[in-house]
Amino acid sequence: MKIEFPEKFNMSDYFLYHNVEEGRETKTCLYYNDERYTYAEAVRMSNRAGNALREAGARVEDRVLIVLPDCPQFVWTWFGASRIGAVITMVNPLLPADDYKYYLEYTRARVAVIHESVLKNFAEAAEDARYLRNVLVVGRECGGFYSFDKVLSVMHEWLTPADTHRDDIAIWLFTSGSTGHPKGAVHLQHDLPYNTEAYAKRVLGMNENDLTVSVPKLFFGYATGTNLLFPFAVGGATALFSERSTPEKIFEVIEKFRPTVLTSVPTMINAMLNTEAASASSLSSLRFCLSAGEALPVELYERWVKTFDVEILDGIGSAEMFHIYITNRLGDVKPGSLGKIVDGYEAVVVDADGKEVPAGEMGTLKVKGDSAALCYWNAHEKSKETFAGDWCTTGDQFHVDADGYYWYHGRTDDMLKVSGIYVAPAEIENCLLQHEAILEAAVVGHYEGDGLTKPKAFIVVRDQFTPDDELAQEIKEFVKTRIALYKYPRWIEFVSSLPKNDRGKIDRKALKVKRQK
Repeated sequence: MKIEFPEKFNMSDYFLYHNVEEGRETKTCLYYNDERYTYAEAVRMSNRAGNALREAGARVEDRVLIVLPDCPQFVWTWFGASRIGAVITMVNPLLPADDYKYYLEYTRARVAVIHESVLKNFAEAAEDARYLRNVLVVGRECGGFYSFDKVLSVMHEWLTPADTHRDDIAIWLFTSGSTGHPKGAVHLQHDLPYNTEAYAKRVLGMNENDLTVSVPKLFFGYATGTNLLFPFAVGGATALFSERSTPEKIFEVIEKFRPTVLTSVPTMINAMLNTEAASASSLSSLRFCLSAGEALPVELYERWVKTFDVEILDGIGSAEMFHIYITNRLGDVKPGSLGKIVDGYEAVVVDADGKEVPAGEMGTLKVKGDSAALCYWNAHEKSKETFAGDWCTTGDQFHVDADGYYWYHGRTDDMLKVSGIYVAPAEIENCLLQHEAILEAAVVGHYEGDGLTKPKAFIVVRDQFTPDDELAQEIKEFVKTRIALYKYPRWIEFVSSLPKNDRGKIDRKALKVKRQK
């Protein structure tokens, strides 16, 4: 499959501005609380934002740092920055000051657009920011910073776009930072549109009748794609909310806006199934639900489909590739697998020497496709490790079966070597979730006195069960009867909740610290 873009190319045209040219000026594209915005309004506000960013000092290839919750101003800033050829960087609006210091220094952002809720932490971080020229604040003003809304109100509604090339740098997508500070995966103008053509249009069949809602927030590339770029690319619409994603909030938003596509993660799928509202909620408007970020246990998949009669398409993507490149499809779901490769991408599973392994054998996944990042910013050696020619080494352990379905076993860094054999924590976790007492489970390696690694499980139990030694022993015996004996968790620690990172994944870094205590 050949996907090509013209040399003179700006992704804002591909995702937003084409809608006005194609006659969708009056069509609603964005819902936010009780507000509605048409494509014509989105273009005008994005033009104002682009002019404001230029006025604030952002030039072609300068980084613009977006620190906003999901709101219309996020959308205007994103497209305005793209339109003027600036490089978009997006981070979580719930971070401490030290993290903002890191991002300001790392990105050398000239302009930042932030929300009033982060003023205290961001102002502290900005005190020593050497490259930052101006900060625009959505909400109340602060000394030295400017009001986003006031600045936009005096800007022209016409914006001269930058003369960008399809291979100009357009956006950095940050890794999850599982082994240290997040790294910026550097993407070009054509990268995000490439995946949109291959995955959103040709696999998901996204179209102008779709309305999307997302559990993850827009700063996370997974949601940037499914809940903003994909619907806009096809003339559809999105519904945004700034509040934290909870099961109750997601049910409320679905009932209000009746979306056709829900973007989710396994932890929220589990939480929605376990809330009292589940039995009384209708998800009949949904064409499908998307899941990514971590493997979806078969038990959760089956419960979801039985409860809501909505298909889940589990898949895998990454900041390095922008979005999903292996996925299940409507009418072709193999529960427990991540499906097949997206047309336009290639994948191979290799051993430690880089040689392809036979079907059924576990190894490291390598993938290639024209949405791959150029490099990691300021990380030359790591870039050489990950990006070799056209191939991106993912660091994920997979096997591919004889029918071409890919099965995830976990991150290479998370794999446990037990009794000389590699064990995937996900396999043990999937088994644990089948026990009636277990609400959530996470497995990490724990070291015995002799230095050997064995599995340790952190478990959240359902309300009607008592977390005691008797239950722990029962759980161990349960696992022993279902998977290989050496894989059962030698230790079980009951916890009230599992730590999650800002992408909704279980924070294994926190558990790996906790396991030794």
